[in-house]
Amino acid sequence: MATPAATIGARLRGALPVERLEGTGFPGRWVGGTAMVLGPLLMLAGALLRVRFHFFYPDQLAAYEQHPTLMATAYGLFAAGSLLLWPAVAVVAARIGVRSASWAVWGGGLVMFGLFARAFHAGVDHLAFQLVRSQGVDAATEAVSDGYGAFHVFAALNLAILAGWLVLALGAWRTQVLGPVRATALGLMAALPLGVLKGTTPLSLVALAGLCVGLVPLGLALLREGPRLSGKAVLCWVPLTLVVLGLMVLLGQAG
Repeated sequence: MATPAATIGARLRGALPVERLEGTGFPGRWVGGTAMVLGPLLMLAGALLRVRFHFFYPDQLAAYEQHPTLMATAYGLFAAGSLLLWPAVAVVAARIGVRSASWAVWGGGLVMFGLFARAFHAGVDHLAFQLVRSQGVDAATEAVSDGYGAFHVFAALNLAILAGWLVLALGAWRTQVLGPVRATALGLMAALPLGVLKGTTPLSLVALAGLCVGLVPLGLALLREGPRLSGKAVLCWVPLTLVVLGLMVLLGQAG
């Protein structure tokens, strides 16, 4: 006779089904595929929103003073897209690892460490914008100038930001996860400027367009290659996901 705990567990698995991860590895087809589609598109949207402002930090801070909502949205979209790249990269690395563990470990590892560095930069960007709000653009610019070359642990990962995409793209091509055109496009991410308060340059748009070409079709194919979620599962997962995200936002704002 089934215990109450086993019965509850079976009901939860029926209401909120999760596919086995053998095919893609962690974090799975749905999370990885969705991240491959949304991550590059969000980053490109954020870059396009700030494209009319000069890319260096004094101009970015001045742009925030004049257009705070626009710049906050641009940097927020860019940061959210960069955050979503980690599940995308994890799945790409897992697919590379089926044929070559070395390319998967080096490519996936370097890109992932680079994404941590970009998250650190996004935090500094946010703080600098808050200084504009509280102290004014001149004081914020002076503060950023005084600390711009200061040592921090994440500076050691700058090379990973650049080289990781090249290694991952080469590994994806050598293992036939991506064809030569899409692998080359993915490698263009090495041209994306890095650092604090970096705006959009022509190279930024080339790099992000390459990211979209490299990952978005792969993400769509990944989402289509397995069985679709049932209507019941969608009705369960979508509200639960929205509730969890809402709670995370509220708790985050509460400190």
